[in-house]
Amino acid sequence: MLAPEDWLTDVERTRAARFAFEPDRRSFIAAHLLVRLCAAAVLDTDPAGLTLLQHCDVHGPGHGRPYIEQAPSLGVSLSHTRGYVCAAAGEGRVGIDAERVPPGPFDRLLAGRALSEQELAVVTTNEELIRHWTRKEALIKRGELTIDGLREADADAAGRHLLEWTAEGDIVVAAITDAPAELIPISG
Repeated sequence: MLAPEDWLTDVERTRAARFAFEPDRRSFIAAHLLVRLCAAAVLDTDPAGLTLLQHCDVHGPGHGRPYIEQAPSLGVSLSHTRGYVCAAAGEGRVGIDAERVPPGPFDRLLAGRALSEQELAVVTTNEELIRHWTRKEALIKRGELTIDGLREADADAAGRHLLEWTAEGDIVVAAITDAPAELIPISG
């Protein structure tokens, strides 16, 4: 199903217009449309009737944890990295993140900012580093972790459902949900 851009709110359109690079703008738009499709599938409703909202007390509208206006208790999350988007919707809290694995030697600077002491002792490749990062970002999006708390927390999804995959060879994705989740690829 193609999702038209007219589903976007004025706030989403304004944020999309601020991207300096067209591929980044397209990824932002695609993720915001995809999360509506995911929510509509869970709610068994028409996605055209769903409004995605975000509000942060610090940064205002268009920032913060997303929610569907018509079903505020439904957990939704989205992520985009250039050329790849993903989204999740389900009962309870939902968090999803996608990141590209940086090429080259192990990124010690990022590891030092993101990993706990225990993780630093065992993580040795950029793929492992990004796998931990995406899990932690998913926990942040669920409201269980803050960016300032990355080093103090392990990327442990214990007690929750973790769904991970690799896309396009260098993109690591992690979804952490309260209920079992399944991967439904959509191309186009």
